[in-house]
Amino acid sequence: MMTATSSFPDPKVIGTKKPGVSYTDRHSARVVAFNAGGEVAILYAKRENYYKLPGGGIEPGEDHETAAKREFQEETGGLIRLRGNGCVAATEEFRFQQRQVSYCYCADLVDDSGEPALIEEEREDGLGHLWMSVDEAKKAMAAAEPSSEFGRSVKERDMYLLDQASKYIAIQLPFTRGNPDDQQAP
Repeated sequence: MMTATSSFPDPKVIGTKKPGVSYTDRHSARVVAFNAGGEVAILYAKRENYYKLPGGGIEPGEDHETAAKREFQEETGGLIRLRGNGCVAATEEFRFQQRQVSYCYCADLVDDSGEPALIEEEREDGLGHLWMSVDEAKKAMAAAEPSSEFGRSVKERDMYLLDQASKYIAIQLPFTRGNPDDQQAP
């Protein structure tokens, strides 16, 4: 289980911390999850035209692993098992009077039989998930032209996280499908 006491890579800073501004802290878990074919799950927000990694806020009392699994299931309907390499990349963003630190983990899909449980805002955004190779995902993210400052920030964050996570791909073997509780990290 990954907790706040685990070691994390130095985050890439996105945006500028402005003097005199009081920022609200938010921590989130992001997931680069692979299916059996080696493709990654990517979310597409149709309304604002951007791609993003599955993930979201870490709730009070929740550890990173639990948050990553919950967010992935809510956004895609799938169940994942985090790989044993821990947090592979992090970002620290300053925007909209919020300081958000995102922690990125690699995972494997172990069950894709569920349905997404999107919140109203995600449904309004036209959020949907698809699977593509890492290279296709990088190209799709790079080619997208988000229509909002938020979308542009997400694009910068998730392109960085995916690029950093892809450096670990060659040395990690995917888990086999099955019950995620029966599997051990490599």
